[in-house]
Amino acid sequence: MNATKAFVWTLTILVSGSFVRAEDVQRRLLYVAEPGIRNYVEYGGHGILVFDVDHGHKFVKRIPLAGLGDDGKPLNVKGVCANAATHRIYVSTLRHMMCVDLITDELLWERLYEKGCDRMSMTPDGKLIYLPTLEKEHWKVIDAETGDEIARVSPDSGSHNTVVGLDGRFAYLAGLRSPVLTVADTSTQQVARTVGPFSDSIRPFTVNGSQTLCFVNVNNLLGFEIGDIKTGKMLHRVEVQGFEKGLVKRHGCPSHGVGLTPDETEIWVTDGHNSHMHIFDATVRPPKQVASLPVRDQPGWVTFTLKGDFAYPSTGDVFDTKTRKLVTQLTDEEGRTVQSEKMLEIDFVGNKPIRNGDQFGLGRAR
Repeated sequence: MNATKAFVWTLTILVSGSFVRAEDVQRRLLYVAEPGIRNYVEYGGHGILVFDVDHGHKFVKRIPLAGLGDDGKPLNVKGVCANAATHRIYVSTLRHMMCVDLITDELLWERLYEKGCDRMSMTPDGKLIYLPTLEKEHWKVIDAETGDEIARVSPDSGSHNTVVGLDGRFAYLAGLRSPVLTVADTSTQQVARTVGPFSDSIRPFTVNGSQTLCFVNVNNLLGFEIGDIKTGKMLHRVEVQGFEKGLVKRHGCPSHGVGLTPDETEIWVTDGHNSHMHIFDATVRPPKQVASLPVRDQPGWVTFTLKGDFAYPSTGDVFDTKTRKLVTQLTDEEGRTVQSEKMLEIDFVGNKPIRNGDQFGLGRAR
C-alpha cells in the first residue's frame, strides 16, 4: 500500500456500522476577509484567509482578492456573506463587491457600485444581496448571480449595516444617521415596518431566529438596547456594569459589536475602550451581565460558529463559549496576528460547501 492510500485508509472512520470515505468527512472552515480592520494590512494582509475550526484554527490557505484602490493598495473590506448552495462567497470594499467560487477559489466577478458599498447581507436562497451604499440614502438590491442592481430601498438613514432574517422574508436595514431600524419585505422591496426609535443612532445589531427581537448597539452606550420587531417598540436599555466608557480607536462608539449565541442563551457585546467582551444571560429580561473577558486589542465585532461552540471577537481571539476560556488566537501563514470584523463559517464535505454561517451573530433558535 502506497503512502497516499495508507493516509486515506487511516482517515476512513466507522460511523453507525458503515464506513465513511475520507473525502466525505465534514470540515468546518472559518473564512476571514482582509483587510478587515480598516485598510490595515498588518492584521493579516490581503485576501480571504481560511482556518480549520476543528484543528486548532490552523491556517489552511489564502484566497487572493481584487478590491484595490486607484493607488493599487487594498481598500477596506466592509462586509462578507456566502451561500453554500450556490458555492459563492462575496466580499465588499469601500467601492466594490467581489464574488468568489467556493470550490475553485476563482474570482467570478468584481463590480464597482455608485455611492460605494458597506456591510451587506443576502437571502438564504442565495438569490438577493442587500448592499448598503457607503452611508448614503439607499440600499441596492443585487442579483447575486450577476452582480446587477435590480431594485433599491431608500430609507435615507445613512445606510450601513444589514441583516437578512433566517427565513429570508425580511431585510433589516440600519443607518448611521437614524435611531430607527427599517424592515424591508424581500418579496416587494418595500418598507414593511420600523423598530424604534432607540436612544441614539444604530450601530451594529443582530436579530433572534424567530425575528421577534433585535439587539442593537447605539452611539454613546457601553452595552445594547432591545427592540420588539412585531410592535416596533424599544423594550430595554442594558448598560455594562463595572467598566467605564472612554476613548476608542475606531468607530466612535463604546460598543461596536453585539451577537447572540446560536441557541440564544447569551448575548456577547464589545467594549473597545477596555478591550473586553461582556457576556449577558439572554434567558432573562432584561438580560443579566454574567462575565467579562479580556481580549488582545479593542474589539469592534463578534460572531460565532454555527453550533455556537466558539466565539470570534474581531481581535482574532477565539473563545470556547462553554468554558469562556481563550483557546487560541488567529495567525496567518507568516505568523502575523490576524484581526478582522468580517468573518463567517462555511462547512464542507470534501470540496463541496454544505452550509454557511453569517458575519452577524444571529440567533438561530426558532
